[in-house]
Amino acid sequence: MKVALYARVSTQNGHQDPELQLQPMREFGVARRWDVAETYIDHGVSGAKESRPALNRLMVDAKRRKFDAVLVWKFDRFARSTSHLLRALEEFKALGIDFVSLTEGVDTSTPMGKMVFTVLGAVAELERSLIVERVKAGMRNARAKGHKPGPKHARIALNLDEIRDRMRLGESQRQIAASLGVSPALLTKRLKAQQ
Repeated sequence: MKVALYARVSTQNGHQDPELQLQPMREFGVARRWDVAETYIDHGVSGAKESRPALNRLMVDAKRRKFDAVLVWKFDRFARSTSHLLRALEEFKALGIDFVSLTEGVDTSTPMGKMVFTVLGAVAELERSLIVERVKAGMRNARAKGHKPGPKHARIALNLDEIRDRMRLGESQRQIAASLGVSPALLTKRLKAQQ
């Protein structure tokens, strides 16, 4: 089986060495009789960033089926958020690629690893549901306080006939906008929309 090794260190100075992650992964691969197809290392990149040079290459190579499994030292070296990890795992699953986290002992090719994947999916779904519920509660609270959702400029009522009359009398759009407490750009946009 061909395996891709992925390592990430947050700093580029000598304080963090990717070999501390790679060496145990290589030993694990040898014990399993895996061939290392490629090693991907991101230096000095935060795990909070979903777009990282080596990780991006790994995902492209996964689509090209250059390996059968991805081996990481620890989940947080690969992804910091559950949603990012789950999206990657779902993509690997669709491609028939296994994912192994050495430290956590998770291997999606095993029944226990598949169960962990299912639990992660449930946690991500719960997280999405909670976010939706918080947004809805916030909107209900805002409405109860008399606030209307959406951009402020969408709620501002302007009497465009009166504004055109003022412009005919010599007032500039900038002066009118200032007197109404709106931006000249909004005023121009509304006037053009009603032409």
